Amino acid sequence: MELAHIISVIVIVGLVFTSAFFQLATLVWTALIGIALISFTLLGYLTAPWLIIFWLGYLCAALFANLHQLRRRYLILPALKILQQRMPPISNTEREAIDAGHTWWEKELFCGQPQWKKLFAIPKPTLTAAEQSFVDNQVETLCGMLCDWEITQKNRDLSPEVWEYLKKEKFFGMVIAKEYGGLGFSALAHSTVVVKIATRSISAAVNTMVPNSLGPGELLSHYGTEEQKNYYLPRLAAGQEIPCFALTAPDAGSDAGSIPDTGIICQGEYNGKEVIGIRLNWDKRYITLAPIATVLGLAIQLYDPEHLVGEEEEIGITLCLIPTTHPGVEIGNRHYPLQLAFMNGPTRGKDVFIPLDWIIGGPKMAGQGWRMLMECLSIGRSISLPALATACSKMTYRYTGAYARLRRQFNTPIASFEGIEEALGYIAGGTYMVEATRMMTAGAVDLHIKPAIASAIAKYHLTEISRSVVAHAMDIHAGHMIQLGPRNFLANVHFATPISITVEGANILTRNLIIFGQGAIRCHPYLLKEVELITSPHTKIEDLDRVLMSHVGFFISNLLRNLAYGLTGGRFIFASVRNRRIKKYQRQLTRMSAALALIADASLMILGGSLKRRERISARLGDMLSQLYLASAVLKYYHDHQEPESDVDYVCWSLQQCLYKIQIASNDVLDNFPQRFVGKLLSWIIFPFGQAYRAPQDQLHKNIVVPMLSSSDLRDRLTKYCYVSKHEKELSYRLDKALEQVANVEPILKKLHKAVQFRAVPSQYRFTERVQSALQSGIITADEARALNEFEVLRSEIIKVNEFSFDLETVIA
Repeated sequence: MELAHIISVIVIVGLVFTSAFFQLATLVWTALIGIALISFTLLGYLTAPWLIIFWLGYLCAALFANLHQLRRRYLILPALKILQQRMPPISNTEREAIDAGHTWWEKELFCGQPQWKKLFAIPKPTLTAAEQSFVDNQVETLCGMLCDWEITQKNRDLSPEVWEYLKKEKFFGMVIAKEYGGLGFSALAHSTVVVKIATRSISAAVNTMVPNSLGPGELLSHYGTEEQKNYYLPRLAAGQEIPCFALTAPDAGSDAGSIPDTGIICQGEYNGKEVIGIRLNWDKRYITLAPIATVLGLAIQLYDPEHLVGEEEEIGITLCLIPTTHPGVEIGNRHYPLQLAFMNGPTRGKDVFIPLDWIIGGPKMAGQGWRMLMECLSIGRSISLPALATACSKMTYRYTGAYARLRRQFNTPIASFEGIEEALGYIAGGTYMVEATRMMTAGAVDLHIKPAIASAIAKYHLTEISRSVVAHAMDIHAGHMIQLGPRNFLANVHFATPISITVEGANILTRNLIIFGQGAIRCHPYLLKEVELITSPHTKIEDLDRVLMSHVGFFISNLLRNLAYGLTGGRFIFASVRNRRIKKYQRQLTRMSAALALIADASLMILGGSLKRRERISARLGDMLSQLYLASAVLKYYHDHQEPESDVDYVCWSLQQCLYKIQIASNDVLDNFPQRFVGKLLSWIIFPFGQAYRAPQDQLHKNIVVPMLSSSDLRDRLTKYCYVSKHEKELSYRLDKALEQVANVEPILKKLHKAVQFRAVPSQYRFTERVQSALQSGIITADEARALNEFEVLRSEIIKVNEFSFDLETVIA
């Protein structure tokens, strides 16, 4: 009888758990649990205390779930009245930001049950034959024309020949459709072109990418009238027009919605006729290409005080397109962004009158500017800036790995020292994650998705990872990269990093307000609908009840899922990856997805609208979502490349690093939760045995450095599209050539070093003298002596730095 009692308890608890875990329909779980309880009661298997506990719990839950009218009348309706008083309505600006773009894989991660097969079923992003040919030919030719030292330090501009080549080969028309004379390239091609150019010159890459991201070309393609498209797009594609887009003002940077620049609809004269138009006043700054632009995209607040075009007086943010030759337009002055030479400067205008049809999309698009900007902003965030970050990481990986193998201290390659090895490991792992995320995010855009949240994640984290990668490289190169000159490939990359971090939404803003702030309301399966129903004056109580009950089921399901995952360590979660080492990490990502869903729901329920102002909590929840996205990108990259064995250590390092950062973020959220008891309870549910994840171990860190230090398929794949010069005097050429030789030279160097140790060769000799002495003593052969001397000449050139005349005007060496 006691055994029957134990089995009965287990069965009922199991049914309750299963019903919640899988979110069974109300009637289904009511019937299943009810039948079980009735059966065990009649059979007498349950003792009185258990009968009372189970029946009370069951009846309360069943009555609450099934008596819809009573629940709506006595619970939902009073709650609605309270919530309507406390919750502010969604503003038009917030609504447009929410509606702009799409949710994608990040929604799967936010909801706690990511369907990995769905991610892996997405086709691998690839270049077309035409795009690949452009990268291999036109982009390769362009890179060969660039000298970043001359661009940034001498000319402070691209050469006239480079500008002409960019126009001739339609670099400014990559995203413009072929029907308008553009190249019609994919987002991946756009990204790849920027990557390759940026590994040669950041300044050239920025000048190239801006016309292809947020600007007149992109806006006209999506919203322009046929007349505007037919006139401007072919001219933009051919480089006859140089575009810029002016959004940022002195008092409206990250808060672009508070644009102070105005347009007043009024009567005015245009082409000798009296017409209805707009009188503009603006003062913009930080506008890339503004100093040389021929056509100016302009964001202003539009007003109609005389009601010349409609009943509304405050029409809203509007985007206009203005030839820079138009009377009153001021351009030409330049900013000097961290000594880089891409064109950037202010533009101003006072009482500039334009006709209404200069609004992008025509008069009907007046007031639609914020939505247009939000929908197109994801291009800069998901393509251009991640491409720059990836370029910085790729060139750092390729060149710093080679340098660390070739540079010797204490007769040992510096890559052998654990301190250097640690820095190299972060470069290696960071580059793998950056490339994986770039590929997946660009691939999403090519699926005609505008991934608003994913693009914010990519922009923030790729620029931050790149900043870390470049900083580690600076530490490794030390004095070698502190000295400016043509030999220094890293200085301008180091200078450029804060620029990417600042533009298209400063990283602090992106992390604290956008990733989770917009992610929560867009990705949560019920939150947006609940807010809409609560703030609407015409809410049907039945609709709100239905959504709230679904949300309750979702919360309870995630609560029990986290309890089960925590107690079992997630060992029984399904994982689709074949490799056993990686499979365990995939399980943990699903576990942490459920943890994010639970913590986010608890935060939203307890903090409500005040969560907006709790930026630290929002940022840390955003960190959890971001690390899940980065880890997903790594798994997708690994899957798309047929799960190669060479990548396993890189994948394990990346996933372990992401999980470790998720652990830190979740600890920070729960340890600082406003209601300490709730934080402690959630911590126990999710991590019942304490900390679950730690940073990658030293041996794994060591393993991922190895492919950096010699020619390998993985090194070539990770640094694909990193420009390597064919000029024998350039550092990139010398590094690659020396790396090819070092494996053959190192055994000979060891023989020479051993001979010096045993005094067969005098230690006071210089290197060439030691080689000659060893040759004469028969320690090495003539071929070995020749190889050593040739290698030493190459190595010496690699570690040299530039010298200048006293006035710093002339490069001497």
